[in-house]
Amino acid sequence: MELTQRILQQIVVLAEEQHFGRAAERLAMRQPPLSQAIQRLERGLGVTLFDRLPRGARLTPAGRAFAEDARRLLEAQAAAVDRARRIASGHEGELRLGFISSLGYDFLPRLLRRTHAQLPELRLHLGQHPSAELVDMLQAGTLDLALVRLPVTGTERLTVRRIGVERLVAVLPEHHPLVATSRLDLRELAEEWFAVPKPGALPGLAEQVALACAQAGFTPRPRGQADDLPGLLSYVAAGLCLALAPEQVRTLGIPGVVYRPLHGDSPYLESTVAAVHRADGPDAAVQQVLKLIEPDLPTVECTP
Repeated sequence: MELTQRILQQIVVLAEEQHFGRAAERLAMRQPPLSQAIQRLERGLGVTLFDRLPRGARLTPAGRAFAEDARRLLEAQAAAVDRARRIASGHEGELRLGFISSLGYDFLPRLLRRTHAQLPELRLHLGQHPSAELVDMLQAGTLDLALVRLPVTGTERLTVRRIGVERLVAVLPEHHPLVATSRLDLRELAEEWFAVPKPGALPGLAEQVALACAQAGFTPRPRGQADDLPGLLSYVAAGLCLALAPEQVRTLGIPGVVYRPLHGDSPYLESTVAAVHRADGPDAAVQQVLKLIEPDLPTVECTP
């Protein structure tokens, strides 16, 4: 005996109508085939599901229980079909997203809000790593999508999509004399003390700062070291030194610091941020999230 979707629908509709004629009309079929289908099911079960009355049909206790289970089976079947289609379209499921630290302060929260609003059934699993590690994780298949800073090596068999440019800003203690200057030349900072990343920490930022300062004719003098951006800015907030950082750190809201843009056309004052995924065709969830990524990083006004 096979419990097809059709026979389950027939049971549910007949249970609701309690009349073979009306049930047959709802099911877009003739009454005799419906009566025969119910009789075959009852014989297969060895149970009477409906008492036949002169003007209708009444569920037996066994029939009431069977009809309730049939309704649940139909709902579960419909839900399974819908979920499979949603996962295939990228509207539901899971996505492993990696990102560099500076994007975690503004860009990533905005992306998460949009994803939650437009793809509420899609669960994101986040991981913060340097760009090179993110690329390695993509190649190893442990990430689906990564937000990295260019240039980065090892992108063979990966697709790299530019999503914006982010500039470095000078982060100053709020009482520093240079706060009076609305826009700074990096050469003005040559005699200052700096908070810099610890060796091996924030490798992309460390290299960018070193190259920018070298082009400006000096090597930063380190007064403090930290392994993350909040740590660097803590030195600045304490009034001990200044730092160079990606402009999105402004959203950290650390008191006691002021942000000033750096003017100049040095390529080391800005970096390109990109979304990277496997080149063999992103899955549907990656495609949906890529649609939500704004084409360019917003310009950050550098005020306290």
